[in-house]
Amino acid sequence: MKKIFAAFLLLTFALIFSQEKKPMYWQDIQNFKKLDQESAPPKNAILLIGSSSFTKWQDVSDYFPEKVIINRGFGGSRLTDLNYYSEDLLTPYQPKQIIIYCGENDFADDAKLKADVVVERYKTFYRKIREKFPNIQVDYISIKYSPSREHLWPQMKQANKKIAKFMKKEKNADFIDITKAMNDANGNIRKDLFVEDMLHITPEGYQLWTKVMKPYMK
Repeated sequence: MKKIFAAFLLLTFALIFSQEKKPMYWQDIQNFKKLDQESAPPKNAILLIGSSSFTKWQDVSDYFPEKVIINRGFGGSRLTDLNYYSEDLLTPYQPKQIIIYCGENDFADDAKLKADVVVERYKTFYRKIREKFPNIQVDYISIKYSPSREHLWPQMKQANKKIAKFMKKEKNADFIDITKAMNDANGNIRKDLFVEDMLHITPEGYQLWTKVMKPYMK
């Protein structure tokens, strides 16, 4: 009986240890793999990669009915996560365009983080994309100024400015600025475009994003 109990304990500890070793968002990536196994991802689609603003945009195809879209937004991901899972996020697909929304959570994860660090993280991911897809269109959506993260806006604004400058110099690349569209007539952030957490946006907010994004989409 003691041997059985000891074996049970060892198995339990092994399971706990194996679960602890799994990196953040590992399960999200496994879910993507399962989806791709169940249905082969279409070629020449528009691939969305990024954090919860994409994750929660589950009906994104309804906003762009004439486009073929693969949404691979996951959790509260940071650019560090996009870099970590770059192989899983890029290799299975043959897109004609990649659109990225990420960076906001990098600042939320570390309030003292400098804009230059986030910009370099983005450049690293951009280079990973270009290694696989030298000529496709790659676009970066500006970091939105969520009311709940107002204390982080200064760094976010710097990051937006520097990433916009970087993308302007790149071929087949654009910076999609959604921040102005989310302001009122006085230039203030429209809080009515955000849900209760003042972080994620409403369907009306996504409609505004759609209007801004459409001219850039292949």
